[in-house]
Order: sequence, then structure tokens, then C-alpha cells
Amino acid sequence: MPARRRVDPAAGEEALAAWAAAEEAEVPRAVLATAVRYTVEELAARAPGRAVEVRVPPYAAAQVIEGPRHTRGTPTNVVETDPQTWLALVTGRTSWAEAVASGSVRASGRRADLTAYLPLR
Repeated sequence: MPARRRVDPAAGEEALAAWAAAEEAEVPRAVLATAVRYTVEELAARAPGRAVEVRVPPYAAAQVIEGPRHTRGTPTNVVETDPQTWLALVTGRTSWAEAVASGSVRASGRRADLTAYLPLR
């Protein structure tokens, strides 16, 4: 079953474009939240499954990628990052390897490598 969309794709694309156009300037919190939620939902739609939990606090979390399903407690495969790093990853402004090496992404577990799925564009 595909992931249920909570963010209208048109609104998500608009928020993502606003974030991208802002460069280093801050965007309003609501715009940032919409862009993050939309892109996490987009990843879940493109890589359905429950093997990896992607967390972008405080805005979004989703289980993605096929494989062994997590049922209780802390998942074995977790990816966690901040909103700015997440959006940089999904737009291709930074690579997975760069983000992991810098410590901006914390990835644990054998399946917690999103290189094959990012950038989304």
C-alpha cells in the first residue's frame, strides 16, 4: 500500500522551490516544515517499505525501503538529520557521503545508506 500523502504535492513543490531560492537566507518555519514533510513523503512513495526509519526532527519521520520490518523499540536501521541537511540532500546540494562524513547525518544499520535514493530530483 502506498504511503498516504499529508502534504499536497503542489504545496510541497512550492515550499521546496522557496527553500531552494532562499539560498542561505532563512525561510519561514512553515515553509521549511512543508518542504521537509513533502520530501520525506516523496521518499516514502519512491522507496516503499519499513526497513529504514528516516527522521528529520521536528518535522517528519517515515519508514522506507523494502527489507526486514521493524516492529518494536528502536529500529536497527535509522537515518537522522536536521531539516537544512535533509533538503540539501534531496536537492543534490550535498552528497550522502559528504553529509555522513561531516556528521550532519547519523546513519546506523546496514540498510541505512540512502545513496541510491538521493537526490530525489
